[in-house]
Amino acid sequence: MADNINVALPYNLEAEQSVLGSILIEPRCMEDALMYLKTDSFYLPQHRHIFTAMQEMFSTSNGAIDPVLIADVLAKDGVYDLAGGRDYLVQLSQAVPSTANIEKYCKIVQEQAYLRELIKVSQDIIQEATEGAGEASLILDNAEQRIYDIRQGKTTNGPSRIKDVIINGVFDKLKKITGDSKDEYKGIPTGFGILDKYITGLNKSDFILIGARPAMGKTSFALNLAQNVAMGAKKKVVFFSLEMTKEQLAERLLASQAGVASQKFRTGDLTDDEWVRIGNAASSFYDVELYLDDTSSITVPEIKSRVRRLKNVDAIMIDYLGLIQSAGRKENRVQEVSEITRQLKMMAKDLNIPVICCAQLSRGTEGRGKSHKPQLSDLRESGSIEQDADIVMFLYREEYYKNEVDEDKQDEIDESMTELIVAKNRHGQTGTIELSFDKEFTRFRAVDNVRDYN
Repeated sequence: MADNINVALPYNLEAEQSVLGSILIEPRCMEDALMYLKTDSFYLPQHRHIFTAMQEMFSTSNGAIDPVLIADVLAKDGVYDLAGGRDYLVQLSQAVPSTANIEKYCKIVQEQAYLRELIKVSQDIIQEATEGAGEASLILDNAEQRIYDIRQGKTTNGPSRIKDVIINGVFDKLKKITGDSKDEYKGIPTGFGILDKYITGLNKSDFILIGARPAMGKTSFALNLAQNVAMGAKKKVVFFSLEMTKEQLAERLLASQAGVASQKFRTGDLTDDEWVRIGNAASSFYDVELYLDDTSSITVPEIKSRVRRLKNVDAIMIDYLGLIQSAGRKENRVQEVSEITRQLKMMAKDLNIPVICCAQLSRGTEGRGKSHKPQLSDLRESGSIEQDADIVMFLYREEYYKNEVDEDKQDEIDESMTELIVAKNRHGQTGTIELSFDKEFTRFRAVDNVRDYN
């Protein structure tokens, strides 16, 4: 059984002592230590107490650190004896071969800490597996995520000098987006020309949110985006639908591509010509890397795991936010949504691809008088969503509120006209883009019909 697995946890006593001793001799060594280490990086409890006291002194006493001051902090914290007392602090300062090697000492301590973390996670995985704590697929997804998180922590870099960021980051990017292979480094074209001018396409590490009231067409718009990106821009896209089945999604995509009313896929009332168009449309999807996942009650770690296993995914679409499950228990839904949106943004950043997620707006739009156009405050649990999203877009169709208008004015409403409102854009301007919604084929088109595929 898992609880009978006893493994000696690795650590390096001399390296831990040398780090602490170096700081006692030369307090400026604390700057190097904080680049690599946290309190939990130390294995021995007494070393954790000492390092915590050093951190406190470093931040509150103008960097002054010595055995006397540290002993005083330890005494105030009630851990003086646990930390070995003043004698042990003196011993630490005398045991350092050379403070010049502080960085090497830190790396040794850090490496041992990662190994201990990996062992602990492995033990937890074994325990969950042997105790049958949930479905095997869920245990596997969680295991993969936890190990990946260790890897992410291991490769974390510290602050970089502005000169280095400009030369190695900004200039390098500018060379790429202005060179012969510039299309590979620009944002992915959405298929809506004017939208691309606003948001510069779907950019890497962006978390993009599409909000709308029910029946406004957010699923259709997300599918259109996925289709444009996969077929037009030749990118690898994964579409996670938590509400509709794969077959329903495929029907919509096929109807849109073939120009056949989606209703006919349910009635079967198809002409010979429509059958031909459907066949041609189906063949156009054969080499398209658009993947559909209709798993309900999925979590963000599960999404991330599945995307990583597919490899080289260029974009993720999720429909929709309200149906994503929290990976842990929270006190209320607001906290759950906050955690989910934070995870979605981190996923976009970790995988370095755009993540597009649909969200349902609150009823705030309904009670706003004559104007029902959505605002950022209409996002359910809006605080975290608005904060985490790089781009927020709303779909608005006046036809949705047709019954509120006088009968003599209802005929004046263009049922196809849709406003795509870019309400938040970290990278550029905000504003409203006009789209035409073809209800029969469940597809959107830019009014100017610009297609930036080529």
